[in-house]
Amino acid sequence: MALTKDELIASLQNEVRILLHLADKADAAVLDYRPTPKQRSTIELLRYLTYMGPVMIPSIQAGAFDMPAWSAAEQAAQAANFEQVRASLAAQTDLYAQLLGDYSEEDFQTQIEMFGRTSSKGYLITNVVLCGHAAYRTQLFLYLKANGHDELNTYNLWAGIDAQM
Repeated sequence: MALTKDELIASLQNEVRILLHLADKADAAVLDYRPTPKQRSTIELLRYLTYMGPVMIPSIQAGAFDMPAWSAAEQAAQAANFEQVRASLAAQTDLYAQLLGDYSEEDFQTQIEMFGRTSSKGYLITNVVLCGHAAYRTQLFLYLKANGHDELNTYNLWAGIDAQM
């Protein structure tokens, strides 16, 4: 794998840190915002992120998508309020280290079939979970910008800090 296990864990933890930084910018008026009727609202997007990675990594480790676990996590997330969502996201910092802590280099290289294609577990974790975090935090950033958070800039999106351009 191009990344070491420690680098992958650190990257996922950084994604959580940036996501929490952006989530802290969301006020009550933004939580129900959805750009179009069929897109997730801000709170739905954040709820999705509470289970996307935490369910995908064990599924990848097992070599098969765990639909019952996904459905249960999705159902639990739908009932969560913003404070519960934020706490669940914050817990992912330690969770990702736990989920990946026992992975060996062989685990990352193991080929599995998931979503109609064969890939290594490392590739799936990187491209589904890590890249998913980056994509969805960008979506959250755009939702915030669309709701008048003009103070947000590249530093908020990519570094998770408040800074002037």
